[in-house]
Amino acid sequence: MEIGVTEVRDNLAEIINRVAYGGERVVLRRRRKGVAAVVSMEDLELLQALEDRSDLAAALKARQEKGAISLQKIKSRLGMK
Repeated sequence: MEIGVTEVRDNLAEIINRVAYGGERVVLRRRRKGVAAVVSMEDLELLQALEDRSDLAAALKARQEKGAISLQKIKSRLGMK
């Protein structure tokens, strides 16, 4: 479902119900272009899990790069214990 941003105020309760109970994703448009989306909590949790997985993969890759500095060395340089 897509809806104009100006229509959201009049239909917010319906939009929330469609997302929460119907599993729909609602794209909010401004000037015929999608600018935001309303998604269920399940979809949000899935997006966050995917983002966390991507962040972890990037961090593990960075640890393998030449010239990486351990946290302990950084703390030592900063005078932290």
